[in-house]
Amino acid sequence: MNSLLQEMGIAAKAAANSLRKASTKQKNEGLLAMEAALYTHQDAILTANAKDIAAAAANGLPTPMIERLTLNPQRIKGMADSFKEIAQLPDPVGYVEEMTKSADGLTIGKQRVPLGVIGIIYESRPNVTADASALCFKSGNAVILRGGKEALESNKAIMTALQAGLADAGFAKETLQLIPDPSRELASEFMKMNGYLDCLIPRGGAGLIQNVLKNATVPVIETGVGNCHLYIDKDAELEMATRILVNAKCSRPSVCNSIETLVVHEAIANAFLPVFAEALAPYKVELRGDAKTCSSLSEAVPATEEDFAAEFSDFILAVKVVSSYDDAIAHIQKYSTGHSEVIVTDHYQTAQNFLNDIDAAAVYINASSRFTDGGCFGFGGEIGISTQKLHARGPMGLKELTSYKYIIYGEGQIRS
Repeated sequence: MNSLLQEMGIAAKAAANSLRKASTKQKNEGLLAMEAALYTHQDAILTANAKDIAAAAANGLPTPMIERLTLNPQRIKGMADSFKEIAQLPDPVGYVEEMTKSADGLTIGKQRVPLGVIGIIYESRPNVTADASALCFKSGNAVILRGGKEALESNKAIMTALQAGLADAGFAKETLQLIPDPSRELASEFMKMNGYLDCLIPRGGAGLIQNVLKNATVPVIETGVGNCHLYIDKDAELEMATRILVNAKCSRPSVCNSIETLVVHEAIANAFLPVFAEALAPYKVELRGDAKTCSSLSEAVPATEEDFAAEFSDFILAVKVVSSYDDAIAHIQKYSTGHSEVIVTDHYQTAQNFLNDIDAAAVYINASSRFTDGGCFGFGGEIGISTQKLHARGPMGLKELTSYKYIIYGEGQIRS
């Protein structure tokens, strides 16, 4: 194993053992110290971010990816606010979920405990450095972060600020660590740090997630590729549908909870297609549609099979017109990545059917998919959005970063 990674792993395990015993009050003080440090180091963070943005532009990184990368005072405030919000949330560590009495007279409890040392691999969103650090810290976990090369300078500046806050609060700076070398070789070794990492969480596109799933030897929590659908039912209120579509596609198309495919019932297609196309026109959204869509909208281009399966993360929208509710469900079930799916309808039973028929981490009735976010769900942030079903699903907050152990009280019992 690379000596740098081994040193980081040893230090992280020691820090995790110490953090596990910290009180809620001590952890909250640490969070507030890190919040303050982000403001103190704001100029250094923005200077570092400007270097990343200049390099990204020079290397031809697409505009939506540069938008993901970009920091400003408002976004730094958003990162800092999450530390304050998480400090106000209940601490899951130590919580005893249930106590039962066994036939042998033992009192058996189920108590929440940290996972230990968490590894996170992510791409070009430097806010993940702060969000992940805050959640891991409050849930009693040490964390080793490996960000993308596009955000390296930004991530380093943010980590410097957070470690300064940790020191001010009396915690070891190795509680939060950032791998300073974003090389693929080191990332591959990072995925195999058995004995040091208790779990690995990838955050990013399909390529990154699949690479981690195929190559990691430590347990992985799969976070979601977001091929999210918006289905406009025949009983939909079209003004509401348009409003939801514009928000879900255009407010921030580079994130995983944005809509990638619009599914429209043919009964309202003639009325709705020109309305939504006009609403999306100011955003210059490229429409890739099926035959019905292309015959109705001159600006649409024919969609391929790959388009309906794609997470564009851009101002591109696939459009499918269906002849029935069942056809809509079949299309979504075929292409969904299990992240977030939305129906717009005024028909109660259709809405309830959609909830039952769609198997995704988040299923919406008459609301934008953009709400699939730990902050919006009241978690103070998120470590990622899990699209798997084991251990955690959907936005992962504090509780999802803990496991449990059984605590048993006896009075001298022995097993016969």
